Amino acid sequence: MIWQAGPQRWEFPRPTLVMGVVNVTPDSFYDGGRYASPETAVAHALELERQGADILDIGGESARPGATPVDAAEEWRRVRPVLEALAGRTAAALSIDTQKPAVARAALAAGACIVNDIAANREDPEMARLLAETGAGYVCMHMQGTPQTMQTAPRYTDVTAEVGEFFARQLARLTAAGVRAEQVVLDPGIGFGKTLEHNLRLLATVDCFRRFNRPLLLGASRKSFLGQLLGVPAAERLPGSLACAAWAVLRGVQIVRTHDVAATRQVVRTLEALMGHGGC
Repeated sequence: MIWQAGPQRWEFPRPTLVMGVVNVTPDSFYDGGRYASPETAVAHALELERQGADILDIGGESARPGATPVDAAEEWRRVRPVLEALAGRTAAALSIDTQKPAVARAALAAGACIVNDIAANREDPEMARLLAETGAGYVCMHMQGTPQTMQTAPRYTDVTAEVGEFFARQLARLTAAGVRAEQVVLDPGIGFGKTLEHNLRLLATVDCFRRFNRPLLLGASRKSFLGQLLGVPAAERLPGSLACAAWAVLRGVQIVRTHDVAATRQVVRTLEALMGHGGC
């Protein structure tokens, strides 16, 4: 199985890819404002690469529940200097975390090779056309609703089955638009339009999505469902986040998105070493 993201190519099976989060925002749920200036964001990104990040996921608009949207011009103003400073300076692949085709296009021109899209549920074909044109890698994430509405009583009859149906529809739509399957990664969207029980069910059954023969990405890092489950604030959710990362590796997930690259990388590499030695 191959993931082709512009000039970047990964062939699986291989060691789990670690995607480091770089939020260039004032209002993200965990580190909002901490890296809002270009200088601090670039320094943080380079530190995440030093810790072992394979991919740096750069975002200029918060997707936390109820977040206030920003327009494309403001989002691009935030991320542009960071992308431009990192392009050619880092060996890590650059990902743009955006739901706006205009921002994605500008970011790809500036050196990104992956579009991480929380709004893969859209009907508008513009993003698919951009992917077909550029050959960029694409993270197709499931979300029920929008960041402004997604946690208003999300409902499913069978969350795993419905997310799977979404992936099947989106893969067919992307293929019809000229996007190659090798460009696409699937993300079940932990925390995006899901209750605590929905999130736990998706984690428990994430290996069901391996039937699509596409790499799977899981992003559970410090999310609010861990706060509900464990009764702790975001700053104290690292152990729960690492448990989710470990579980993801054991269930066959190929990419883990995290705020805590060094700790996550230690967990996944240790597990991979143990798994490589078999059993009795």
